[in-house]
Amino acid sequence: MKINFRKNFDKADKSTEKCYGTMHFYFYIKTHIRLFLCFPYETEEIFVDVLKFPWGRNKLIVFFTKILKMAMIRGMLMNKYVEEFKRNDKSGLLQYNCKTMDKSKLHLPGPDFINEVFLQSDRSVAVLNSLSRIRNTGRLGGTGYISILPVDQGIEHSAAASFAPNPEYFDPENIVKLAIEGGCSAVASTLGVLGIVSRKYAHKIPFVVKLNHNELMTYPNKFDQIYFGHVQQAYDMGAAAIGATIYFGSEESTRQIQETTEAFQLAHELGMVTILWCYLRNNAFKADRDYHTSADLTGQANHLGVTIEADIIKQKLPTNNGGFKALKFGKTHDKVYSELTSDNPIDLTRYQLANCYMGRAGLINSGGASGDNDFHEAVETAVINKRAGGSGLICGRKAFQRSMKDGVALLNAIQDVYLDKSITIA
Repeated sequence: MKINFRKNFDKADKSTEKCYGTMHFYFYIKTHIRLFLCFPYETEEIFVDVLKFPWGRNKLIVFFTKILKMAMIRGMLMNKYVEEFKRNDKSGLLQYNCKTMDKSKLHLPGPDFINEVFLQSDRSVAVLNSLSRIRNTGRLGGTGYISILPVDQGIEHSAAASFAPNPEYFDPENIVKLAIEGGCSAVASTLGVLGIVSRKYAHKIPFVVKLNHNELMTYPNKFDQIYFGHVQQAYDMGAAAIGATIYFGSEESTRQIQETTEAFQLAHELGMVTILWCYLRNNAFKADRDYHTSADLTGQANHLGVTIEADIIKQKLPTNNGGFKALKFGKTHDKVYSELTSDNPIDLTRYQLANCYMGRAGLINSGGASGDNDFHEAVETAVINKRAGGSGLICGRKAFQRSMKDGVALLNAIQDVYLDKSITIA
């Protein structure tokens, strides 16, 4: 939307200027700002009316420019990618009514989420402060939702595969700049990436230091999360949180659980938030389909993750169900498949959330690899996560494997799903 402020002001009748009391002026402006934010296309009358006050034209132009920016920051101007998804929602995600677990049973994101959930936990005041900082930063600040830019793929997928599409992100500063310009709640990356720019940026956006990684230089490749840094190093650079990955189901998972349990305990002692990349890894999980993203298996992984006191769970969006039955291992219950889930992705994601203590630990789903239809896929993933009761998205490759401008636009499109009040909890 483009508004020519000076053109509107030129239409005003300056003869109607009148001096009002300060409080009268305050409430008048406040009321009209509210109208402006709610109805951004119906502003003509507002511009003319406000000119009744003895403000200089230039000051008024600056004033309304700031108001427009405020509206954009809060997501109250329609996002074209979100609106396009609404018009072409062929899968019916926006109208879907959940018939599995009722939303009244969930601990849903909101402005008072920390007070309502974590205030009664064993988390220290310092941890609550770090949680509050993350949940009150960026475009989603104060809503209860979070948007994180994760860039650890230089190790996890190799620097060449990750940054060759857009070489400017070989420079760690551009990673942090993308998170800030994109209105993110936090930026998650490696010890090296965040450490090299920490004095310049650690106070400007919450840092999430990802401490363990799977490196791809060992030949033949192996899949094992090993620690590249220590919790104390994250604390010393001013990080708000640490992150770690556990490959549940892998031969190395027992060691990874033990290492990450100790890391999370120390992080909490130092006042940092703990975020777990809660992934599955076992070749046996691929049968008639890939059950690494099965709702029942990923749900159990989430349950293990919150057991070691992960404050936030990062999980891949579920694409199927019935992993326990198909692979014929572990224990499950028929009600998981007959009553607690369905084939709808919102229900499958809600089952993931149920395993995060019914939402007491926030569930953020990952954005996935970059492809030909990134904007639609990102918006769709956000819609599924939000309607299921999740806390947000953590989206990396779709954002940084394109220009800074387009990366910001993609992150904003995701955030605008959570700011759109017409997209409700199913």
